[in-house]
Amino acid sequence: MDLQLAGRVVLVVGGTGLVGTAVVDRLRAEGATAVAASRSGRGGLVLDARDKASVAAGISTVIEEHGQLDGVVVAAAPSAQTLDSARNSDPEQVLEAVDAKASGFLRLANAALDVMSRAGYGRIVGVAGQNAFLTGNVAGSVRNAALIIAAKNLADSVAGTGVTVNTVSPGVVRDDAHTDVVASKAGEVRPSEVADLIAFLVSPVASAISGESIAVGHRVRGVTSM
Repeated sequence: MDLQLAGRVVLVVGGTGLVGTAVVDRLRAEGATAVAASRSGRGGLVLDARDKASVAAGISTVIEEHGQLDGVVVAAAPSAQTLDSARNSDPEQVLEAVDAKASGFLRLANAALDVMSRAGYGRIVGVAGQNAFLTGNVAGSVRNAALIIAAKNLADSVAGTGVTVNTVSPGVVRDDAHTDVVASKAGEVRPSEVADLIAFLVSPVASAISGESIAVGHRVRGVTSM
């Protein structure tokens, strides 16, 4: 399938991480200009999703250098493994986790939506996680659930404008993902498989999909979702 991404400009925030790197590679293979951004700037563009001024400057830089902004992928957030398991329900850690993931997504999405709404076209994809569907880790669950809910609200606010907003929720992301799916666990998934779905969602051919949260890797085995 031709995803019609040739000539499109997509900002990938967290573009040097495990998922972000795979997304950048996949988009470039499709002919898109994928701009990798990170706090360190190692990918090419310095952008800190926790800072509103940094977000505004980063998006302005993309538009100045490329003349357009067709998509934004937000894969920037500390790994769930970096959360302190002894503080899973500590309000301070929960707030920090939400700010790093859900609030960062909102800052980027709000800035991008302003540009995309005027252009009449745009794609925004946030990377959440299947922890959103599970209990046992308040910080891990709430930060992903908050991102998904925020994205749905934004999608509804721009319905019919040519701009779409979606989220993807991987299970455990590993280069050597296993195919077995254990009861009460999500299926493992390779970075390239997450990138395949994201590339589709940021493409023109996915215009009819908005406000969705899509699991990547088998959705938690034994759990239903309507």
